[in-house]
Amino acid sequence: MSDIHPSSFRDPSGFVFEFNGEIYRQINLVYRPDYDYLISSGLFKNLVKKNLLINHSEVDAPVVQPETAYKIIKVEPVRYLSYPYEWSFSQYKDAALLTLKLQKEALNYGMILKDASAYNVQFHHGHPVFIDTLSFSKYVEGTPWVGYRQFCQHFLAPLALMALTDIRLSRMMVDFIDGIPLDLASKLLPASSKFNYGLLTHIHLHALAQSKYAGSGTEGKKAAGSVSRMGLVGLIENLENTIRKLNWHPEGTAWVDYYQATNYSDHSFGDKIKIVESLIRKVAPQSMIDLGANTGVFSRLAKGIEGCSIVSTDIDPGAVEVNYLESKKAKEIHLLPLLMDLTNPSPAIGWENKERSSFFSRGPVDLVMALALIHHLAISNNLPLAKISGTLAKLGKYLIIEFVPKEDSQVQRLLASREDIFPLYTIQNFRDTFTKDFKIIEEIPVQQTKRTVFLLKRK
Repeated sequence: MSDIHPSSFRDPSGFVFEFNGEIYRQINLVYRPDYDYLISSGLFKNLVKKNLLINHSEVDAPVVQPETAYKIIKVEPVRYLSYPYEWSFSQYKDAALLTLKLQKEALNYGMILKDASAYNVQFHHGHPVFIDTLSFSKYVEGTPWVGYRQFCQHFLAPLALMALTDIRLSRMMVDFIDGIPLDLASKLLPASSKFNYGLLTHIHLHALAQSKYAGSGTEGKKAAGSVSRMGLVGLIENLENTIRKLNWHPEGTAWVDYYQATNYSDHSFGDKIKIVESLIRKVAPQSMIDLGANTGVFSRLAKGIEGCSIVSTDIDPGAVEVNYLESKKAKEIHLLPLLMDLTNPSPAIGWENKERSSFFSRGPVDLVMALALIHHLAISNNLPLAKISGTLAKLGKYLIIEFVPKEDSQVQRLLASREDIFPLYTIQNFRDTFTKDFKIIEEIPVQQTKRTVFLLKRK
């Protein structure tokens, strides 16, 4: 039985589908000239060689819609899907620069990107890669880049807002699935952004042009007109320069300096590392999600497990940014840092709420880690232990979790500004509650602390 992916229905050139756990793409007859040129020109081979485009191989079967099919390709799988509103600033920036690099490479081979959706980019083996083989079409001299507006809405506007207004505004991409409207971005950006030639041109004036020609059916033609190849290259390079100059530094966010402010001594911190590493090796997972991972110190303890895919999530954009930059510097191919609030995780959005999958629908995994997290969920967010247990049981088969009691100074900080209404927040009630969903495999106290690390297996 073949299932067409719910995000793959807008492009008449073809669609993605799943068969026996493998990912395929049907290329329709209407895309035949462009696909043949993509392959024969050498562009596909060049992009794959440079790790810019996901690889594929042509196969004979399966065929989902034979009446429209030209080719079937088997696509190299991406271990874990992520979306722009889950990326750190530098992840988003790297995805934008990848898209522009692809556009320049394509022009060198006589092709052009017909769209510029941020959802065409995934993080694979530690770096961004383009996944939509059908986005390339033959370039006709004089034609403008039809994906220009989409690029500005999907990449430039979010990055500018993150860098110059507030890092948290990338979450607007949840509400605007086709990118942040340029008129809205123009209003939200500081007035000083109009002195930046790139932002003035591609956001502020672009927004005015959109408004001027809106509803006329001539917006793209009148705003862009005929554009030479040299002019198109100039546009791409100007966008590149504008994006490269956008920067954001993570100092001062809530948790980016967590490990410098923790109440662990060097000895207890080292003991916790040994405990967690031994438990990870005992499970030997092939897939893992680390919730509340901060900058990924404990996520990286799974690097020694061959083939293990590690998703390292945190609510703090600064911590995720540091995590990604460290992963990028070390060329870590199995670690994916993502921005995620477990109390309000990424929802399913788009057409019929199926185009972009929710955080919970992308599991389960072999192992979930929740270290120094439960007190924030239970006390800061008033979540009953039963709710926490049930949710974590849905995410993975095994759970490594750290119980932080009320006596701990970090919990005392949380209780300092509010009434203690948590009489059931005890380690014994934790055991009683979690054993309804899990079996306790190991229970290990962390030396010189009142904390305990548990290894649990879902029943």
